[in-house]
Amino acid sequence: MIFPPECKVVGHAFGKPVGDRVYFLSEYLVRRVRDGFELLRVTPDPDGTGMMRNILHEEVLATAEETVMFSERVNQHNRAGMVRRALSTGKRCTIFGAMDEHMNFVLDPDLSLFETVHVYDIKPPRANLSVTIESLEEEGLLGELNCIFDHHVRDISRIDADVFPCRAGGFEKTLDMDPMEGGERVAGCLTGRQLYQECYGNNFTSIDICPFSSVSQEPFIARCCRKERSGVGIYNGYFGAVVHWGASPKTILDAVCEMITLWRQKQ
Repeated sequence: MIFPPECKVVGHAFGKPVGDRVYFLSEYLVRRVRDGFELLRVTPDPDGTGMMRNILHEEVLATAEETVMFSERVNQHNRAGMVRRALSTGKRCTIFGAMDEHMNFVLDPDLSLFETVHVYDIKPPRANLSVTIESLEEEGLLGELNCIFDHHVRDISRIDADVFPCRAGGFEKTLDMDPMEGGERVAGCLTGRQLYQECYGNNFTSIDICPFSSVSQEPFIARCCRKERSGVGIYNGYFGAVVHWGASPKTILDAVCEMITLWRQKQ
């Protein structure tokens, strides 16, 4: 796959206002031809002077038959999203225009070249970690990491339990609002178990719903209500990051970036 990290190396050759010369930073050109567009790799003269240079070498990477101009403007910082869109066209080369009119392309799209980060969360209520990562990815704030995210979101409403953690999830009987009688099947985490034991004793069956406890692949990011678990490191034998239950988008962004940086240093 060829997918330039920055649009500044991609130029367009829709005309020749200064003849057969290109901008000195150009590495690729999108050239308009009779049947559409083709993609070229070019080598400007490194010994030349000025901003426009003679071309020492040019090579057609994708013909007009293999190339398509994507129909919509995209956020070019959402790199995984661009690869997915390129795959959807069925063409070897997809050219993208940006909101600011810059241009980039994906040639021979391949998502397997992106790092997979596993996201562990639960719902209801809102799977805050998972939803926030999707939003950060769409906004392009995670694009430079060249990652894709595999979301493991457990629906705890499907659990066969008598009691759930709190009313916020829409459950009828919860630890935060109802007195316990003993013998209940309680869907909760370490915090829920501690609360039950302190208030009602040990006559209950615990069903663990903590996303942190579900981690089975690395690298990962998981949500947990225990603040002391927050950070980046090895948890239950897997490397990843843990963020607190109400973590802000900035905290989640920083955790993903730090975790991926340290993960790649380990490889």
